[in-house]
Amino acid sequence: MKKLFSERSIKSKIVLSTASMLVLGSGVAYGTYEGSKETVALNVNGKEEKIRTHADTVGALLQELDIDYRQEDHISPAASKRIEENMKIDYEASKPVKLAIGEKRRTIWTTADTVKELIEQENLDVTEHDKIEPALDTKLEKNLSLTIDKAFKLALNVGEQKQQVWTTSTTVADFLKEHNIKLNKLDEVKPALTEQINPKSTITVTRIEKVTDVVEEPIAFNVITKKDSSLEKGEQKVIESGKEGKQKKHFEVVIKNGKEFSRKLLKTETVADSEARVVALGTKAVQPVSTATVSRGNDSVAKEFYVRSTAYTAYCSGCSGTTATGINLRANPNAKIIAVDPSVIPLGTKVYVEGYGYAVAADTGSAIKGNKIDVFLSSKSAAYRWGSKRVKIKILN
Repeated sequence: MKKLFSERSIKSKIVLSTASMLVLGSGVAYGTYEGSKETVALNVNGKEEKIRTHADTVGALLQELDIDYRQEDHISPAASKRIEENMKIDYEASKPVKLAIGEKRRTIWTTADTVKELIEQENLDVTEHDKIEPALDTKLEKNLSLTIDKAFKLALNVGEQKQQVWTTSTTVADFLKEHNIKLNKLDEVKPALTEQINPKSTITVTRIEKVTDVVEEPIAFNVITKKDSSLEKGEQKVIESGKEGKQKKHFEVVIKNGKEFSRKLLKTETVADSEARVVALGTKAVQPVSTATVSRGNDSVAKEFYVRSTAYTAYCSGCSGTTATGINLRANPNAKIIAVDPSVIPLGTKVYVEGYGYAVAADTGSAIKGNKIDVFLSSKSAAYRWGSKRVKIKILN
């Protein structure tokens, strides 16, 4: 029994020893395997951790970690770089951004942080006039939609001002809003607000306003004639000089681009009534006048005859104030001058006019023809009182 126990004890020791050797060998192998790994610092999308790996390259390490990287992702060092002990590896996954430029659509994978960085990375053709949504400083997120509307130039005429302006608008209404052009109630816009625009378009804004203009005008007086047997036939005498009235005319005026376009009379109101002029007309028969030469002081009368006479002033409508012979009537208000038809009474002739006195024929007039004269008076009221009458004129030597 003792021998048997001894053999069994020896066999048990052998088995135990063999098992111990197997366990020891496995532990040595595991320790050797773990010891052959490289330690790296891996930063994935901003999160850093220590990794021990048997991967040969950076790319293999990422695949080992089930990171399905893209060409657009940021990997530093490059994916082909061999793994080294204590290597620092940065990995940032790119984000898809939906880009629309005009009618073109595409998706861009990028690691840019903001819209501005994306535009710079992709070298997109963007100018200061283009419309970018969202704004340049917007942080990029997955599947963000980025729209770039390309600006173009078109002709803009507002009132009298003409210019070339940049726009990204599609309709006339959008364009006016974009450039803060406010329309007044009556303004006209061409093309219509709903019309589409393009670089060949010309937008014209006509500024229109309506105003009321009040104009004061004189009302001409009537002339009433009365027969007077005490006056010779053809003679006239002003009994009442008459007085002009006043009226106000209200006009609706349409102004386009600062200039009057049309004028419409709305109403007329009388401010002051006119007063009629009353003139006496002579009916007395005229006695023949001798044309014999008559002596009068140092001057002798060559002939005398009747003429139709009117009066004028230096400030009458169309008058220059200077006679046909160069006399300044405005500077000589007391001058005795008559306007004549030179074919009847030559200029420079001395005369005597009934009711006027001695004078010189020193002026002419377009309406003075034949046996008609115009006597010069210093005031408008005096000229009104003179009126139109038949007078005797003496031609002096």
